[in-house]
Amino acid sequence: MSNAQQWGATAIFLLFVMWAVMMVAMMVPSAAPMILTFFDVSRRRQTAGRQFVPVGFFLAGYPTIWTAYSAVATVAQWGLHKAALLSPAMTATSPVLNGGLLITAGIFQWTPLKRMCLKGCRSPLSFMMSEWRDGKAGAFIMGLRHGSYCVGCCWILMALLFVAGVMNLLWVALIGLFVMAEKSLPRGD
Repeated sequence: MSNAQQWGATAIFLLFVMWAVMMVAMMVPSAAPMILTFFDVSRRRQTAGRQFVPVGFFLAGYPTIWTAYSAVATVAQWGLHKAALLSPAMTATSPVLNGGLLITAGIFQWTPLKRMCLKGCRSPLSFMMSEWRDGKAGAFIMGLRHGSYCVGCCWILMALLFVAGVMNLLWVALIGLFVMAEKSLPRGD
């Protein structure tokens, strides 16, 4: 789109869908340890005679929370486009914007909020022990809560897509791998 006036409801909706699909595709794989832990705990509870809750109810929390983030990213992209700060390739054209995003991401990596959210992402069993809720609704709420840690941990990394290019699949994959490493490796932080 060459100017902001061309942004109609359909274009904004399609942009939102693009962000939602991209966020879910990037973030759900990094949640695999948590998803597998939920499945294991739920299966063990079933063996002990308690209600088994299919992992899909827990997993549904992730797309829900990342879809909410996608709405914010869509509005941000629309605003950047309207301010003529994005190229047709959806890359920020302002050195100040690029530098600001990079500096903010670098600083955020060392904040207590980042550490708290990363801790929530990196210790699935601890999360299960402190946050367990029974039933399908409880599993969904647990997925939302854990997904919130995930968003809190990675929101600015996803904003870096404006620096690298929102549709640059190499950078999408690299950021996704970085997130997975950060959450999974012993010294990923």
